Amino acid sequence: MTELDDDQARAELAQLAAMIARADRAYHADDAPIMSDAEYDALRRRNAQIEALFPKLIRDDSPSLRIGAAPSEGFGKIQHARRMLSLANAFNAQDVEDFVAGIRRFLGLTEAAAMSFTVEPKIDGLSLSLRYENGALVHAATRGDGETGEDVTANARTISDIPQHLTDAPDILEVRGEVYMSHADFAELNTRQAAIGGKTFANPRNAAAGSLRQLDPAITRARPLRFFAYAWGQVSQPLASTQRDAIKRLSDLGFVTNPLFSLCTTLDQMLGKYDEIAQLRAKLGYDIDGVVYKLDDLSLQDRLGLRSTTPRWAIAHKFPAELAWTELLGIDIQVGRTGALSPVARLKPVTVGGVVVSNATLHNEDYIAGRDSRGQPIRDGRDIRPGDWVEVYRAGDVIPKIRDVDLMRRPEHSAAYTFPETCPECGSPAIREPGDSVRRCSGGLICPAQAVERLKHFVSRAAFDIEGLGAKQVEAFWRDGWIKTPQDIFALKDRFGPGQPRQLKNREGWGEKSAQNLFDAIDDKRRIPLARLIFALGIRHVGETSAGMLAAHYGTWQDFRDAMRAASVADSSAHADLISIDGVGPVMANSLLTSFQAEAEEIDALAACLEVIPAQARASDSPVAGKTVVFTGTLERMTRAEAKARAEALGAKVAGSVSAKTDILVAGPGAGSKARKAAELGIEVIDEDSWLALIGAA
Repeated sequence: MTELDDDQARAELAQLAAMIARADRAYHADDAPIMSDAEYDALRRRNAQIEALFPKLIRDDSPSLRIGAAPSEGFGKIQHARRMLSLANAFNAQDVEDFVAGIRRFLGLTEAAAMSFTVEPKIDGLSLSLRYENGALVHAATRGDGETGEDVTANARTISDIPQHLTDAPDILEVRGEVYMSHADFAELNTRQAAIGGKTFANPRNAAAGSLRQLDPAITRARPLRFFAYAWGQVSQPLASTQRDAIKRLSDLGFVTNPLFSLCTTLDQMLGKYDEIAQLRAKLGYDIDGVVYKLDDLSLQDRLGLRSTTPRWAIAHKFPAELAWTELLGIDIQVGRTGALSPVARLKPVTVGGVVVSNATLHNEDYIAGRDSRGQPIRDGRDIRPGDWVEVYRAGDVIPKIRDVDLMRRPEHSAAYTFPETCPECGSPAIREPGDSVRRCSGGLICPAQAVERLKHFVSRAAFDIEGLGAKQVEAFWRDGWIKTPQDIFALKDRFGPGQPRQLKNREGWGEKSAQNLFDAIDDKRRIPLARLIFALGIRHVGETSAGMLAAHYGTWQDFRDAMRAASVADSSAHADLISIDGVGPVMANSLLTSFQAEAEEIDALAACLEVIPAQARASDSPVAGKTVVFTGTLERMTRAEAKARAEALGAKVAGSVSAKTDILVAGPGAGSKARKAAELGIEVIDEDSWLALIGAA
């Protein structure tokens, strides 16, 4: 190859990206090729050669990073009628035993009470929801964020395992399952991709996901996708009274269900099936990463209900992590949005479970030193040093980790790793507070790493989810001074839109259309649900579940903001109200109050750019919707956990302590100080029978 300098390489890569993109659109979208296969292959080879020599110049729109034509407008969005949840995980027999025992406790069932569980392989694929109306397939959607998924209807119609029409089905039926690709088909696809100079996939799951998300259904049709049905969403009438019979009903309707699906009545049987499926794993011909247990009785499933992201009546028992040994080349320190210094192992690349791994987490400085947070030895006290040979493990999509070190292969003159006590990004002291396992940069928002990571969090999927503004774009805009705070995002159009001296459309990699798409996407997110806004603020200890809980309690942004400001005054009623929220402890409360005190101007400036959608009670027509309820004493007809779940499902707020804002105290036998305080405050006190009568569950 003729020698190139950086400018020449950058210009040629831009030209190649444009030429290959035009060829892809003509071939995949328009079905009208504009060049021969040989000419196309030559362009891709040239692009690959330049990128190999100049890896820092690889473009976001590089042909090496995609297969076929990228969607020009992206997929449409479909709101799920019922949320698509994920599953909690079990990693050993004790976890499964705890899962079963937890169900008994929640429902108040004795050890003698019979319970059955279904068992089936956990397919490592892409979740899909199929909606049928009057027997006809009307749309298909990916899981997305659980509330809203991508509209992949045209592509789903090309999968032979998915029926287009159903006979004798409920008028409305949402069938849920997993799209996957067999090992043999995956190998054949990668062989074809390599032969044409295309990007090969790391594993069958990625291949299935990439194939289903093609804009052109003809491409999906050419990909060998399969589908297992294992659940349902909205239905106009019940499929059956048990999980087992409901799955049989889906099979009778024409869906492919897993042949290893079975029913167990004891914990030993469940664990035995797990071992049996694990032994069959290598022979199945498709990827699984565990088994799923589900309580068979659907009426008990209804009583158990849902957590924020997972059902209480199901769990995934994951297979042990897959292992490999490799050399630890070095340890890098990354600084997160809360200032945490996170050590990352840089590894000699090694394949673990079919995926090439070159990085792994090292958790914290104690883990590297061979001790736990209490100072007790782990790995028999063996520390981890650059140059060591280490054992790497991963399970499913979990971030790879280092499990052990081989001292017999340690270099003779290696030295123990010294964890930094200053931030590598800004030089501020890195402080480890008593009781905290993590060392944190004290620089706050003057630390560039924290500022950038907080912006990345702000635009992440569970937060504002601004299409076209991902991690790479945030880094570039921050580096050039275009955005420094979240509110700067909402000023991008005014500062860099049409008519301004510097315009987004003139940046490398952008054009008029892509710039306008980003401005439109930002405007679309000026109206945001309260829970998403709270999560997007990036407050330490406040995750998605906590954000939803806070939103449900306070209802509106104004009430939440005012409460946080008022609660900064020690021992105020607002502070007591915050602590009384079930699930909010002193640590989270302190984090919330500190953030609202330290960043008051920034938070107010952001809120001024937005219309915040109030949290809505899930059952606004119930007699307890919007009321704050406290349970105390012994409940005799349901467990405390079930009572709380049912109250929240009816739109009530469940608090852990009595305050002036409490509306109802449900007192069972043994009620003590809470009942006395309620009497002092004049709060309505009722017994369990009255509570059940009130909610219509007597």
